[in-house]
Amino acid sequence: MEHKLFTAENSPRADLFVSGKTGLSRSQVKRLADGGALLVDGAPAKASRPLKAGERVELTVPDPVPIAAQPEDIPVKIVYEDDDLAVVDKPQGMVVHAGAGNGSGTLVNALLFRLENLSGVGGAIRPGIVHRIDKDTSGLLVVAKNDPSHLSLSAQIKEKTCRREYLALLEGVVKEDGGRIATGFGRDPKDRLRMAVLPPGTGKAAVTEFSVEERFPANTLVRFRLETGRTHQIRVHAKYMGHPVVGDKTYGYKKQRFALEGQLLHACELELDHPKTGERMKFFSPLPEHFERILAILRRES
Repeated sequence: MEHKLFTAENSPRADLFVSGKTGLSRSQVKRLADGGALLVDGAPAKASRPLKAGERVELTVPDPVPIAAQPEDIPVKIVYEDDDLAVVDKPQGMVVHAGAGNGSGTLVNALLFRLENLSGVGGAIRPGIVHRIDKDTSGLLVVAKNDPSHLSLSAQIKEKTCRREYLALLEGVVKEDGGRIATGFGRDPKDRLRMAVLPPGTGKAAVTEFSVEERFPANTLVRFRLETGRTHQIRVHAKYMGHPVVGDKTYGYKKQRFALEGQLLHACELELDHPKTGERMKFFSPLPEHFERILAILRRES
């Protein structure tokens, strides 16, 4: 176990303060606090407890639990690898990590077979996983090979210094050349399995920038840049624009023109600071064949 000790600054919530000091996410801090691992002036504290300057804050971080997922010889493209991180180009149709009791056929299983080390911060089911992309979204994500790297990369995502860009084919013609979408975001109150844009001042903040790459008679190729990383954020914001992602079975049109296995959404660019050297690193992934095939059809028709 690791004991972290801090002198508090004024903060509306303990999890905000501790997250900023440690690089752990607020949800991770909350889980630890719920288990009695967060103390303020020696007394157990909730994650929502306000802090006053000078208070003694102590967090006990347990050792990583043994990895539950097992290595599997599953093909996966590793774009870059060193002792601290790896960048992976995930294919469409692959789940990043499984849920409890189901640890087979995922990106984690493939990485355990190919990489010697993965960080334990994510727990037994999510070793090495700093951020995720949906099963039917393809493209780049970074994987941490040790805990210090994991905390550094998580902090970069939280502080918005890790740049993530996506290309998506949308339904309809987007009139604006670009813009910024900033909304409340959370579970759809009518369907808890879906996410939704929520009324102002409710849910979590979600911010997406977009720019048009190419227009077709009935579709638009759009580049998205994430400022926040909410579940299904681009897909929900595309629907909010009135132009859902082509092939999206959850948020898109019920009647689809093309027979697709999932949405045409690809994580094409990833830019980050190396957690050990501080070097700025950029990675690019070309559109996969199934995406290029649809664009070729649209270009011929245009």
